[in-house]
Amino acid sequence: MRRHFEKQLEELNTELIAMGALCKQSIALATRILLKDERGLKQEVESMEESIDRKEREIETLCLRLLLQQQPVAGDLRIISAALKMISDMERIGDQSRDIAEISVEMNECLSGCEGSTLPHIGDMATATSDMVTRSIDSFVRRDLALARAVMAEDSVVDELFEKIKQELSSLIRAGSGQGEFCIDLLMIAKYLERIGDHAVNIAEWVEFSLTGRHAVEEQR
Repeated sequence: MRRHFEKQLEELNTELIAMGALCKQSIALATRILLKDERGLKQEVESMEESIDRKEREIETLCLRLLLQQQPVAGDLRIISAALKMISDMERIGDQSRDIAEISVEMNECLSGCEGSTLPHIGDMATATSDMVTRSIDSFVRRDLALARAVMAEDSVVDELFEKIKQELSSLIRAGSGQGEFCIDLLMIAKYLERIGDHAVNIAEWVEFSLTGRHAVEEQR
């Protein structure tokens, strides 16, 4: 019985890795629409968001099967409940990647004045948040508490990039550059990327809970 349960846990790990890979790819494609003006990728991002939604339902079903058909002990229950929380965050990452793609397609093409600073920061944010998502899921699969905590610490890098972008765009607006609408759209994209980083931190916090039984945010309430 225990061997069968462990086999299903391995399947859960495999499915979470697959869902995380979809999230990472959706972030990359969505930001390419902005940075490389590859508008044709919008439909692919939307299709990927649907795949993420399906994967969430599949993993949820697997978790419920583990709860109903097996007799998980306390540690196993933490793993399963953490996985259920994690897929909720990953589903939101898919939604936010789609939102980034939609805004990028609709944005004005007036990039002058932003190309030298803000856009590279957007690219850096996308890379950082994508890596955080991958590493947070890896920490769950590997049961690596140190890696999970490293992801939590990395959120400060994303926050710093967001602040730089916000300051640069504010300066452009104050200078009367005539790019107000563009700046607002770009700030919205940066905010979505910051939220993706927050979701990666949430995943890492649930990894910590699955390993230690403690969840910092829950304990603060």
